[in-house]
Amino acid sequence: MALLVLSGINKVWAQGAVTRDQVSSAEKLYDLHFTDAKRDSTLDGLAKNTKTYAYFHSLNLKNDAPLPLYFNVLLPNQVVPKKQLPVHFNIPANVNLPANINDLAFYSIPKLASLIKSKKISSLRLTQFYLDRLKKYSPVLHCVIELTDTIAIKQAKKADADLAKGIYRSPLQGIPYGIKDLFAVKGTHTTWGTPPYRNQVVDETAFVATKLEDAGAVLVAKLSLGELAEDDVWFGGLTRNPWDTSKGSGGSSAGSSSATAAGLVPFAIGTETYGSIVDPAMRCGVTGLRPTYGSVARSGAMVLAWTSDKIGPISRSAEEDAIIFYYIHGADKKDASSIDFAFNYTGHVDIKKLKIAYIKNYIDTLPENSTEKKTLATLKKMGAILTGITFPDNLHGDEILSLIIGAESATAFDPLTRSNGDDQMVQQNKDRWPNTFRTARFVPAVEYLNACRARYQIIKQIDPFIDKYDIIIAPPETGDQLAITNLTGNPSITLPNGILATHLPASISFIGKHFGEATLLAFAKAYQEFTGYNLQHPVGYQQ
Repeated sequence: MALLVLSGINKVWAQGAVTRDQVSSAEKLYDLHFTDAKRDSTLDGLAKNTKTYAYFHSLNLKNDAPLPLYFNVLLPNQVVPKKQLPVHFNIPANVNLPANINDLAFYSIPKLASLIKSKKISSLRLTQFYLDRLKKYSPVLHCVIELTDTIAIKQAKKADADLAKGIYRSPLQGIPYGIKDLFAVKGTHTTWGTPPYRNQVVDETAFVATKLEDAGAVLVAKLSLGELAEDDVWFGGLTRNPWDTSKGSGGSSAGSSSATAAGLVPFAIGTETYGSIVDPAMRCGVTGLRPTYGSVARSGAMVLAWTSDKIGPISRSAEEDAIIFYYIHGADKKDASSIDFAFNYTGHVDIKKLKIAYIKNYIDTLPENSTEKKTLATLKKMGAILTGITFPDNLHGDEILSLIIGAESATAFDPLTRSNGDDQMVQQNKDRWPNTFRTARFVPAVEYLNACRARYQIIKQIDPFIDKYDIIIAPPETGDQLAITNLTGNPSITLPNGILATHLPASISFIGKHFGEATLLAFAKAYQEFTGYNLQHPVGYQQ
């Protein structure tokens, strides 16, 4: 009934008139209570506003129109590390090609880099190997929106030619990868996973893809995402979990996680606004880094929510995430929220000296044989001293983040809603984007700004809580920490920590300080080297 009332109001406003009764009805949606006199005084202003709205609508602002306001997660007393020290990644010597060439599918980036640098395999051959795997298994996993064969062959040949000339750009040189199809890449379609944009071509290459090209990496595929970066359903179907293809891979970095887990690419690029790296990494048993908000410029990426979108690597180990992150992090002028900072990764930490906490209100009540408690026991064996802390679950993080994302995403896709182009989208459930966008149209600007102010209060409250510790351990999606840490913009890494009774991978999240990725990744690397859980792969993809 409320939506019908507002529909009537919109029709009247479009004609330049508003009545007191219509204002009274609308108040109920906004928890307002005006007198008739006050209602009367608003009528001329409301009618005038609708003419302004009509002007905005005539502009038909596209998704890439900038928001000239920017969000910064840093508090006034926080300092961004700026002095970049030399970073050296360990590329092993004497790596040989496997007797069974299919075993290459699960070689790490350092091992593949060793093979390429020693010229035991060419980038061109390796690229064709992964293209063949993508063609073979994508029909099973529904994880590829578009193969980028032409680009891949060109980039692979260049990687080989540079190496022949003695030009070595990085450990990523000649290594194939996939990218979530919300990033623009010249010469490809950028579909955002949904029918209204299925034929979209953007004449731009995203910042992150450009950085990877500069490092010599080879783009082999645009990978699937849930429609407009929500869940794992797109116009090609449900992206499957390679551990159990009856299940979805999680979203929205669905194809990035599925393809990496199945060994169809050595690594991929994903994004997170609210769980879109954490969730599929957890479900597919890969290692996903959600970095500090602003640490990777988002130019050339689809906007979902300006104040929450983040870009991060998805691979099979923390060491590989560190390599990728080193080459993609940074700022540019097109993304006002992006921040240049020093990523001084060494790959080494003294676990005994780290301040490590675990969220006891999420973990203490779990069974003794839970993978979470086993993770704590393992870390103690490694010498860690763990402190139990209570995570504040009374801050309404989910409600605040959901309102902010709703308002911002509805703005980013305003023309889609007003043109009824959202009718073409695959998913029309009440909790999916078409209805979310419609609902968010009725969030008052005052309440959106109040949500942003409440967010800042959360950042001020949580920062001292998190800043006491180098690492905080949490089940990936328990309680409100996923919403809260997306609001605060803190980095996290989600990685496998065992196998469940369902034969699916179990995962844990490690949360770090703002711009604390070097410590976070080194800690995760130490855990993985001790346990080896990240070396487990789904069966059926070894051929």
